[in-house]
Amino acid sequence: MKALRKLLDNIKPHVEKGGKFHYLYSGFDAVETLFFVPNTVAKKGAHIRDAIDLKRTMFIVVIALIPALLFGMWNIGHQHFLSIGETETFMGTFLFGLLKMLPLIIVSYGVGLGLEILFAQNRGHEVNEGFFVSGMLIPLIVPIDTPLWMVGIAVAFAVIIGKEVFGGTGMNIWNPALLARAFLFFAYPSDMSGDKVWVEGMSHLDKVADGFSGATPLAVMAAEAGDKVSTFANGIGNWSVIDLVIGSYPGSIGETSVIAIGIGALILLFTGIASWKVMFSVFAGGLGMGLLFNVVAPESNIFMQMPAYYHLLIGGFAFGAVFMATDPVSAAQTSKGKYIYGFLIGVIAVLIRVVNPAYPEGMMLSILLLNTFAPLIDFYVIQGNIKKRLKRVKVTA
Repeated sequence: MKALRKLLDNIKPHVEKGGKFHYLYSGFDAVETLFFVPNTVAKKGAHIRDAIDLKRTMFIVVIALIPALLFGMWNIGHQHFLSIGETETFMGTFLFGLLKMLPLIIVSYGVGLGLEILFAQNRGHEVNEGFFVSGMLIPLIVPIDTPLWMVGIAVAFAVIIGKEVFGGTGMNIWNPALLARAFLFFAYPSDMSGDKVWVEGMSHLDKVADGFSGATPLAVMAAEAGDKVSTFANGIGNWSVIDLVIGSYPGSIGETSVIAIGIGALILLFTGIASWKVMFSVFAGGLGMGLLFNVVAPESNIFMQMPAYYHLLIGGFAFGAVFMATDPVSAAQTSKGKYIYGFLIGVIAVLIRVVNPAYPEGMMLSILLLNTFAPLIDFYVIQGNIKKRLKRVKVTA
């Protein structure tokens, strides 16, 4: 680290104001603060001192994403070899997924950080740290067969329209990663739906192994939505409940394994980075809505018949509850508001799945919708608190 510190100290005069490459200072500052704590201190005003800054907060979230990332890499290879009817060693399976996943990560960070540095340099600001998390989230929530140029366009849309037009990190209304996913879904629906996109290389195979469809559990449910009789005793399709928990089925790269997501949730909760109120409320809302549908379920709707806890295991529900809904920027800020915000996300996600089988994955739209209404929720919570306190005030003549 001493050698790196010396190298950065030698470069710094050339990129500071008055230096030959002063226009590169924002990029240099981003690299320097990546490895070293900034040596700047507050010179005036009142400030709260804390042991963690925004960059370290973002890094903890990235660390929490690593279990889902590693499992996703293995699952990419696992689904690929299943699709062609071949077997491979654990390491071979993982390396296959690693090589397929790396380009998505490189494009995501390359485009996103490049735009962040350009905007920061143009404004004369430091580079915001928020994209460290968004840059990892975006590759984890897209199909593995998504073309790299689409990922690049989606990242650019999320950074420019989702963040920079509002003032950058901390000012955005919607979660940037989900905005990228929504952009892809509505701009290129033919490339974001269907069974083949969830398995690497499956769309290019002339022959698929017998018995392998590549459909996700939600796609299987949607295909059976018209059935009058269904049983969930053995899981969904060819997957048992254990398979759904482990995550060994086709789906978005980081969203399938409840176990890996649960490890990430424990990291976020233990470090205090994510709000347990939001996380708990999302699961409570989804479970409650699922139970309600179970009570009123007609025989003609298979989604209503599905056990309520299945909703928490399949699709992007768990991933969205842990890593998306808890985004401190776009979520509700008040204590009571966090409960309302999270609960409504869970309720609406399950409602979309059940009422509109043509679009079975409702978590993305649910979170983006509540991102929009989060300030309104906080407003009414605050106004309610003000009214309660005013009632306690004794008015004297």
